[in-house]
Amino acid sequence: MKKAMQPDEAAALIPDGAVLLIGGFMGVGSPHRLIDALVERGAKDLTIVNNDTATPEKGVGKLVVAGAARKVVTSHIGLNPVTQKKMFDGALEVELVPQGTLVERIRAGGVGLGGVLTKTGLGTLAADGKPTVDIDGETWLLEKPIRGDFALLAAHQADYVGNLEYSLTAHNFNPVMAMAAGVVIAEPENIVPVGVISPDCVKTPGVLVDHLLARAA
Repeated sequence: MKKAMQPDEAAALIPDGAVLLIGGFMGVGSPHRLIDALVERGAKDLTIVNNDTATPEKGVGKLVVAGAARKVVTSHIGLNPVTQKKMFDGALEVELVPQGTLVERIRAGGVGLGGVLTKTGLGTLAADGKPTVDIDGETWLLEKPIRGDFALLAAHQADYVGNLEYSLTAHNFNPVMAMAAGVVIAEPENIVPVGVISPDCVKTPGVLVDHLLARAA
């Protein structure tokens, strides 16, 4: 059984300079209370791996606005002008990765692969400085795996051994990120007794989850 934590307790576990895999697609599937707790703690020098930086007032965007991030590895910054300005000003390092490549790099980190071979990005800025591999006369771009110190996830439900059920588009990056981090912290909407979540609905087994956040009051 896992003891449910408060957001500030969970945020205190995350040191400055950590690499964070944070779930979510424009904030859907992001652990909002944990993000708020990191902002309140004054976290800094974080490397954030996520699908997008949402908007200035939502999701990962709050960490960018607060100056908590040193670098973001992401596929989309178009709806967050603060991310764009900080990138152009040199205050934030931004590594833009095609969305499919990003999730595959995270998956590779989770399952122990040495990298991902893809044609996406060949001949563009996305391929600058990266190795290529020739296979049967075709050139492939080698993208290296991504792992995080922490994965910060949001879930619809958890039980007290940490099994997670996601809802709708929150299935996006959360399940694959759960496999690719040293410590996994999940923020469920509800925590239910063991057995309430059908085995068919468990997308992240409890063996992967280290800490649960208590439900909001």
